[in-house]
Amino acid sequence: MSTTALLKVENLGFSYEGSRQIFEGISFEVHPGEIVCLLGPNGIGKTTLLNCLARLREPSFGKVLLNGENISQLSARDIAKVVGYVPQVLRPSFDYTVLEYVVTGSAPWLGVFEKPRHGHYQRAESALRQMGISHLANKPYTRISIGELQQVSIARAIAQQTHLILMDEPTAHLDYGNQLKVLRMIRDLAAKDYGIVLATHNPDQVLLLDAKTAVIDRDANFHFGTWQEILTEELLKDMYGVPLRLIQVEGINRMVSVAPSL
Repeated sequence: MSTTALLKVENLGFSYEGSRQIFEGISFEVHPGEIVCLLGPNGIGKTTLLNCLARLREPSFGKVLLNGENISQLSARDIAKVVGYVPQVLRPSFDYTVLEYVVTGSAPWLGVFEKPRHGHYQRAESALRQMGISHLANKPYTRISIGELQQVSIARAIAQQTHLILMDEPTAHLDYGNQLKVLRMIRDLAAKDYGIVLATHNPDQVLLLDAKTAVIDRDANFHFGTWQEILTEELLKDMYGVPLRLIQVEGINRMVSVAPSL
């Protein structure tokens, strides 16, 4: 694994003007091939943190470095060559076909008046194949389901040729089978040296992905490390307000996070 961090976050903090501090003291790194799962209760600032990492919001203090360069010194175009962003909800505004929308991921690599070429369309088609949604290519992306939109958004990030992909609850609107498909895709992207940061409400996804874990707890304290170091039943109960068990399951040879009962 490369020793150069794709993403380095140093003492990051954010507050809305005139309001309380949302988070502070956020420091961690993401290297090629690493998956970092961001956990925390509702309203704790996970989406805001992702927005700061993509420079969609300006942090109140601290630094975000992309390949060692301060993101505040980079143009939006240069950031888009490194960072792909998959929002929790995509709100289509133009009646593109799915393929045309995925091709827009190539925009950072095109000149001002340059149109996408054959190679860009091939890359977009390949991204749709990776997601298993080639059958949607010619459908208007304004007329597909929310779950399909989520998968299309991930395909666009792949076609963008970035090295780091930020995902805000990428499985939130998917049925269970498609959730697992997307998690498999995330694992496969990491195997190709992408860095992945994803927010999730499901701690079992952290275990499935064998991911590093970033937690903002209810007291706005930040924890970062391997899931073995960070995830405890006490922390999970504090985050979600219900008892959760971490159990090693024989036969599937992995730890799972489950509720013991209702």
